[in-house]
Amino acid sequence: MFNKISEGNFKRIIEIVGIENVVSSPDEVLRYSRDETEDLAYPPEVVVKPQNSTQISELLSLCNKELIPVTPRGGGTGLSGGALPVYGGLLISMEGFNRILEIDDRNLQATVEPGVITEVFITEVAKSGMLYPVDPSSKGSCFLGGNIAHGSGGPRVVKYGTIREYVLNLEVVLPTGEIIWTGANTLKYASGYNITQLMIGSEGTLGIVTKIVLKLIPKPSHDVLLLASFPSNEQACAAVSAIFRAGILPSALEFMERKGVEWVIAYDKIQFDLKDDAAAFLLIEVDGTNLDILFSDCERISTVMENHGCSDVLFADTAAQKEDLWRIRRVMPVSVKSNSVYKEEDTVVPRAELPRLISGIKDIGNKYGFESVCYGHAGDGNLHVNIIKAGMSDDDWNKKLKQGIAEVFQLTVQLGGTISGEHGIGLVQKEFMSIKYSETHLNLMRHIKKAFDPNGILNPGKIF
Repeated sequence: MFNKISEGNFKRIIEIVGIENVVSSPDEVLRYSRDETEDLAYPPEVVVKPQNSTQISELLSLCNKELIPVTPRGGGTGLSGGALPVYGGLLISMEGFNRILEIDDRNLQATVEPGVITEVFITEVAKSGMLYPVDPSSKGSCFLGGNIAHGSGGPRVVKYGTIREYVLNLEVVLPTGEIIWTGANTLKYASGYNITQLMIGSEGTLGIVTKIVLKLIPKPSHDVLLLASFPSNEQACAAVSAIFRAGILPSALEFMERKGVEWVIAYDKIQFDLKDDAAAFLLIEVDGTNLDILFSDCERISTVMENHGCSDVLFADTAAQKEDLWRIRRVMPVSVKSNSVYKEEDTVVPRAELPRLISGIKDIGNKYGFESVCYGHAGDGNLHVNIIKAGMSDDDWNKKLKQGIAEVFQLTVQLGGTISGEHGIGLVQKEFMSIKYSETHLNLMRHIKKAFDPNGILNPGKIF
């Protein structure tokens, strides 16, 4: 189906990007064979680090003509294998596209390149009194382009929405080499099919983003953070929907299971008073411009949580305390990964269904013999399910576990949800797509892929 990179094509690649932007030695290439997905590794033949859109256009034009598979790569923080070059070929690293081109404070917009680290961008726009609220756990290392590829969210989706709410326009290089702008730098768009939105979440299978126009919003002047403890997972999850039904819109609402907190304490040596009766936690933030209103909201939240069995509420009084509490949540994925062999699934349901979801996950684990540590963005129904090998035999882990994961996804879909909220499908989830989608739906997706990428060279082996 695909061709190897010939000596002649290798020379042409060097001509396009310059020898200084080509990586081909086995040791150096190996670094680009992995992302954060389990222990998978697929080395590319050649890695390039282009510096502009024209170079990417020429590379894709060459690879499309010669049937060479191409894998775009951002910060390498993905959890679904989306940046793994499963067919070898050429890997295009976007690390050279790392400039903030313009911050337009008149229109509350910014134009950036896709290799800008998310936290760097958040910090920079904050200097102008603006907020970019999309902040996934890996914000200190993930790229904005990768966030777009996976439709990323993070804790503040619950109030501010996912990255879909903030991408206005994209410069994209198509697999055939053409360069297009997908939309307009406007807050409204009703001018034919919205290709900008189609690109978001497409996991690098339809084109390579080279410029991004992002919407910004005014930065709230105050925020208040509290941590609530519950005697069970189900009680904590039931309180989530109740907070919204009480007319309160938090800026973040995170769920954490006790085991995850225990592992963070052990891994990161965080000082935290973990009481014996605390089985689950909600980390709740409210933000705005009026502290009196925020404190009033917190009082109402406390009342709601008490009605759902909350055993303790901790208010973060200082910036340092806030940072410590947020650190528990942000370090949790790393602490789980360091503790055991694991697989992470990314379920999302209507938030009122969270108690049934987490209860069902535990029942499925008991059935198949695996443990799980759950945490996630409960405010928007997004639960990250970390399946822990623990005492499970190698044979069961390799053969029976997929049945258990399929049952978790079946439950998720039955509850009105879907099989990924923000991590994407990539390589490792594609076998479960039929649980959510009919063949008609999948064929529509395949036809879209074919229209953009007639030879199927761009990020092949993903989603389908």
